[in-house]
Amino acid sequence: MANVAYVRVSSIDQNDSRQRDALKKYKIEKWFSEKVSAKDTKRPQLQAMLDYVRDGDTVYIHDFSRLARSTKDLLDIIEQLKSKGVQLKSNKEEFNTATPNGKLMLTMIAAINEFERENILERQREGIALAVKQGKYKGRKEVNIPDFDKHYKRYMKREINKAKLAKELNISRPTLDKLINKYKEKAKGE
Repeated sequence: MANVAYVRVSSIDQNDSRQRDALKKYKIEKWFSEKVSAKDTKRPQLQAMLDYVRDGDTVYIHDFSRLARSTKDLLDIIEQLKSKGVQLKSNKEEFNTATPNGKLMLTMIAAINEFERENILERQREGIALAVKQGKYKGRKEVNIPDFDKHYKRYMKREINKAKLAKELNISRPTLDKLINKYKEKAKGE
């Protein structure tokens, strides 16, 4: 069981010594430190820390903002740690995922995140409905691939996989899946 610390500052000219000093009392055995924005979770040292930790380890952070900027990212990281049997302790918020209070706080954070997400989606739907009513929004243009049947047949003959075909057609995988499903439906109707 290891005590692991994750320390992050947003830019190269910032100093992480304040966080390190605050976490020294936990007798940290392994430090993961980086100078990068928390705009997403694709951070080298964060990923290295998540790969490193094992069942029974404890990850220490100075505060939640050092780990994630958004509630969703925070909950995703905590879930990854939890699935590995790893505790998370935040120094500033006095949060510990192993305690009943920590679990309660985590449940409340998750509920607030879900509430925020639902409100965003509702406002988005209302905005789209209003734009449609005013004739300002017509939806996404439908993707049309000339001779799609030729590409589909190559895919079915296993001459090309979906990833390569999507790249070749300059579309996303989900769009390719929609085109394939649409093609299948059309072929059934004929």
